[in-house]
Amino acid sequence: MEGGLKISVVIPAFNEEKLLGGTLESVQKAMGAFSERGWGTELIVCDNNSTDGTAALARAAGATVVFEPVNQIGRARNRGAEAATGDWLLFVDADSRPTRELLAEVAAAIETGRYLYGGATVKFDDFHPVWSNGVKIWNAMSRIGKFVAGSFIFCERAAFVKLGGFDNTIFVGEELELRNRLKRLARETGKRAIILHRHPLVTSARKGKLYSMREMLWFLARSTFQWRRTVTDRDACHAWYDGRR
Repeated sequence: MEGGLKISVVIPAFNEEKLLGGTLESVQKAMGAFSERGWGTELIVCDNNSTDGTAALARAAGATVVFEPVNQIGRARNRGAEAATGDWLLFVDADSRPTRELLAEVAAAIETGRYLYGGATVKFDDFHPVWSNGVKIWNAMSRIGKFVAGSFIFCERAAFVKLGGFDNTIFVGEELELRNRLKRLARETGKRAIILHRHPLVTSARKGKLYSMREMLWFLARSTFQWRRTVTDRDACHAWYDGRR
């Protein structure tokens, strides 16, 4: 694949002033894996109606800041993508820290021309007796089924636009719904998906500390048996929206 590509990194952020600074620092260092190839880059933070210093922090770090008034992860990602001008979109969560090695793997995958979308395995920044083991199961499922974690998704911008982006009716798990549509499009266009695993994405284990096991198991059980009804109900997805940080 010829050089001259541009990569847009999009970070949705709702009241993330505690962790966003570390994420932006990590992302900016990691994007060197793109610039060393002569590729253009841009860093976009979508302030998802924050009430803290999230937007000011992002601007001070040199990111382009856009605003989405409706507090919803998919809408924030879509708003950031609307402002993007890159050939590829890379969505990273505000509490995650990709390394230069991981983004070098992303670049290498893009260079092959074989992939339409991809993701990465994940690991927590702190040990949690249950979730640290649970993420091992997720990583195995992710690699086998090419399931993308919401904290790290990359795809061709043209494909994202063609599919209409993330489903705005979904409050949690919108990345899995998008993955299903991307998978069908990849099959139609003769391309594939890839889950990178040599350099896992480091992401925050804070939900394991902020929410009880009972709360999270309740959500897991409800979403397993009533997925669509659960993920389209904002109140049922409170762990992502109640503001605990």
